[in-house]
Amino acid sequence: MTTNALRIVRSLGIAVETLEYDWSEEDLSAQAAASKLGLDPDRVFKTIAVRGATTGPFLCVVPGSAEVDLKKAAKAAGDKSVEPLPLKELEPLTGYRRGGCSPVGTRKPLPVFIDETACLWETISVSAGARGLQMVMPPSDLARAAKATFADLV
Repeated sequence: MTTNALRIVRSLGIAVETLEYDWSEEDLSAQAAASKLGLDPDRVFKTIAVRGATTGPFLCVVPGSAEVDLKKAAKAAGDKSVEPLPLKELEPLTGYRRGGCSPVGTRKPLPVFIDETACLWETISVSAGARGLQMVMPPSDLARAAKATFADLV
């Protein structure tokens, strides 16, 4: 399966591994993906869409075992406060569904912040833009593909 995210990553000459797994509507979490793939949940990152009070929508990429600290996300974006993006706005804004939101290749270009713990790993896994499909690459390559900044988010 090829997604917009994978097309972009490959067009940049980034070597990427893809992993597929059986997903369930009942549990679309990064921890479920990690369990099914036999990966450490700290290495499987999830993409969380938030909206800053003044900056507007942006994406936070955090370990599957953690939650986004909204105060830290606001600080990273240079905003006073942020709140989770309502689910009904996710697909129109990103082009991706819940459980398959990639930080790469969103419908509208969005700022992306990757939790700095990603740099502890040689490679990390993130959604490749479809449920049940992960892409694995070095954090620096993900940052380049997503035009992302590393920040303290958890």
